[in-house]
Amino acid sequence: MQRICVFCGSQPGVNGAYLAAAREFGRLLAEQQIELVFGAGMTGIMGAVADATLHAGGSVIGIIPDSMNIPKVVHENVSELIVTPDMPSRKTKMIAMSDAFVALPGGFGTMDELFEVLTFSQLGYQPKPIGILNVANYYAPLIAFIDHAVKEGFINAHFRAIFTSHDESAALLSALQHFEHPQQ
Repeated sequence: MQRICVFCGSQPGVNGAYLAAAREFGRLLAEQQIELVFGAGMTGIMGAVADATLHAGGSVIGIIPDSMNIPKVVHENVSELIVTPDMPSRKTKMIAMSDAFVALPGGFGTMDELFEVLTFSQLGYQPKPIGILNVANYYAPLIAFIDHAVKEGFINAHFRAIFTSHDESAALLSALQHFEHPQQ
């Protein structure tokens, strides 16, 4: 696994554990020589994971739509910055360049990105590993909802295995490295 795309918020959230987990995840990426692919933001969880990766000697690729490529938004210290015409092409580029995906805490944009790769995985468009870092149980309600959708027959139980979740960065990275897509 050479590159992991991290979906996460441009806000820090109210719990300090979110920023701490982002920093830990970034540090582990650098230590394992895994390149970070992310949304190129300089603030919040996005900025924290990128800063930690860079500080630990890792490489960071930021991908941002042209409309957001402005000072005080775009991270200025990334190893490589890719500017796309719009948000859909940003997601397409992030997916194409990455070997796995991880969701850290975030809002609507993070959910959009996460559910796009989950849907693509379910449909067989991409068999890459997907992980959720469940920091301070941030994603517990979402995971419970997905389990409810399985129980209610809207998600095939077979596809519940297209993602993994852990509350600790090292365990999540290990699970991603040993991931086997349920369709394979």
